[in-house]
Amino acid sequence: MASSKNLATNNHLRHVESMARLPSGAGRIPELNAVILGESLASEENDLVFPSDHFSKQALISSPQKYLEMYKRSIQDPAAFWSDIASNFYWKKKWDQQQVYSQNLDVTKGDISIQWFKGGITNICYNCLDANIQSGNGDKIALYWEGNEPGVDGSLTYTQLLHRVCQLANFLKDHGIQKGDTAIIYLPMIMELPITMLACARIGALHSVVFAGYSAESLHQRVMDCRPKIVITCNAVMRGKKIIDLKNIVDAALSESSQNGISVDLCLTFENESAMNKEATKWQKGRDIWWQDVVPKYSTTCDVEWVDAEDPLFLLYTSGSTGKPKGVLHTTGGYMIFTATTFKYAFDYKDSDIYWCTADCGWITGHSYVTYGPLFNGATVVLYEGVPNYPDAGRCWEIVDKYKVTIFYTAPTLVRSLMRDGNEYVTRYSRKSLRVLGSVGEPINPSAWRWFFNVVGDSRCPISDTWWQTETGGFMITPLPGAWPQKPGSATFPFFGVQPVIVDEKGNEIDGECSGYLCVKSSWPGAFRTLYGDHERYETTYFKAFPGYYFSGDGCSRDKDGYHWLTGRVDDVINVSGHRIGTAEVESALVSHPHCAEAAVVGVEHEVKGQGIYAFVTLVDGVPYSEDLRKNLVLVVRNQIGAFAAPDRIHWAPSLPKTRSGKIMRRILRKIASRQLDELGDISTLADPSVVDQLIVLTDS
Repeated sequence: MASSKNLATNNHLRHVESMARLPSGAGRIPELNAVILGESLASEENDLVFPSDHFSKQALISSPQKYLEMYKRSIQDPAAFWSDIASNFYWKKKWDQQQVYSQNLDVTKGDISIQWFKGGITNICYNCLDANIQSGNGDKIALYWEGNEPGVDGSLTYTQLLHRVCQLANFLKDHGIQKGDTAIIYLPMIMELPITMLACARIGALHSVVFAGYSAESLHQRVMDCRPKIVITCNAVMRGKKIIDLKNIVDAALSESSQNGISVDLCLTFENESAMNKEATKWQKGRDIWWQDVVPKYSTTCDVEWVDAEDPLFLLYTSGSTGKPKGVLHTTGGYMIFTATTFKYAFDYKDSDIYWCTADCGWITGHSYVTYGPLFNGATVVLYEGVPNYPDAGRCWEIVDKYKVTIFYTAPTLVRSLMRDGNEYVTRYSRKSLRVLGSVGEPINPSAWRWFFNVVGDSRCPISDTWWQTETGGFMITPLPGAWPQKPGSATFPFFGVQPVIVDEKGNEIDGECSGYLCVKSSWPGAFRTLYGDHERYETTYFKAFPGYYFSGDGCSRDKDGYHWLTGRVDDVINVSGHRIGTAEVESALVSHPHCAEAAVVGVEHEVKGQGIYAFVTLVDGVPYSEDLRKNLVLVVRNQIGAFAAPDRIHWAPSLPKTRSGKIMRRILRKIASRQLDELGDISTLADPSVVDQLIVLTDS
């Protein structure tokens, strides 16, 4: 008789085995239109888009059967599957072969715990750089850098990159930064950003990259939480025609932190002379040091700090529903293996590829798929400092042609924005080098998918529409180019070792065609291990709702063929242009304005950003509505969080719809914000149902 574990595994495999029964060629399912890459356009809702025979023959995973064979092994024997892959990396000492991983995902059985390759000794920087150089890639370009202004560029080979990393690592060591210390990195997309990440990893220090678009208040919050020994920044950056004074933001954050008892005594500042010169930069003697004055003087060799697979690698703060940012902590060994493997297979990576991901390293995508994942594989990576529509909407395709980019990975927000600008900006460039496209950050709607496929990829490039999160470390559900047909807008099937399940409100797994809450059962190597300094919040947020599972916070549907369709957040987090923003965070900023008595924020569909921020605001008694006040409220959010979190709409609310216990009925607010007034449902449970009519009256005011 099969064990309950085997039964659960078999139930899960049914969902992916349904995919293997799909035809290997076009035209064999009467109810589905089949499209072969390079032969015709994807146009209908029910299209199946097949890879061409040419693409599949050279793909790493060339068929559904090959995928299923590897996937089954990864689920049925994860220890052997991941050990085999990990053996291709450099380990100073191998992990305990008898216990490749250990886990408890059930809060009712004790503390949540995940460990992979415990006892294995390695170093991520060594595997990214030294190992590649030793294998003959020393003279290969590691980084191409494209500046904000066309014609401003640079590059580093793997050997040159290692030298730069070692110089900075030696500077850090010389200034007392050591294993276990934290460095905050507040840099734009210049080569010094991945250099700094790798330098920290080389000496065993944690890095916490903060997106250089966050406000001083947001940076201050992160300084207070992780208490860094150093902040590394640059004086300013040009984004398009706009100068952003980063050093001023850092100064304000460090001043506020100092007043609250946390002092940072070292601020290493890179002079980004294209944006601002030294003379125009404010300076604090004794704390601030110019990068160019000191770092180049250090040796280009630096000993590696060997660390345990479960030693921390980095902290990355992400928005939570309570308003306080969560410090997601990733460790070394499992993250290394998972990001390297997902990059390799999800993009069908070849040694000749030129890879460009448009994400900033301030987000998890920039960690896993700009810096670490590609460099583990010896890839050539393009970094771009500027904005995608500067000086015009053709800049992305100019860069693609300039560097002969073969793999292009971006966000649906950018796709929709460029789609709105018109095809002519795309078609004026060749783009013939492209062979794989990718999408990240949020579900891509089918119309944007088709435009990306038909226009950008000339109907010949498969799209890796990836679903994953800051917390997962790497891809969880994603197409594998060449392996199986795609459906526009579907993330398709799980990556190796990942067991997604859809559950109902009571936590019961739902089989077959269904919709519900997306969870993951059993751990995977790239999973985050805790929230920094708050393991209780880690357990409550991700594991308490459905004991025995990791709860993603996302809704998901699975169709009759086993394809997964992400439906968005089900908690109080809004996904704006791929950035997760907690509603409580925005509400807290709004109510800090002296004229705001209360605020409730919801997400609404946005043509370009995926979701927009819609704020219902109740003013202090006696304060009149005005356009100036509306602008001031938006400005408060920009200043406290960042421009990307600014509300798209402020809706005046004499009061908010609440239950008798005082809970705000956000369901009703979402319907009003979306103008779905005929779908308000039962409002009889409200303490004052007339509030709804008042809000409707003020909809357009």
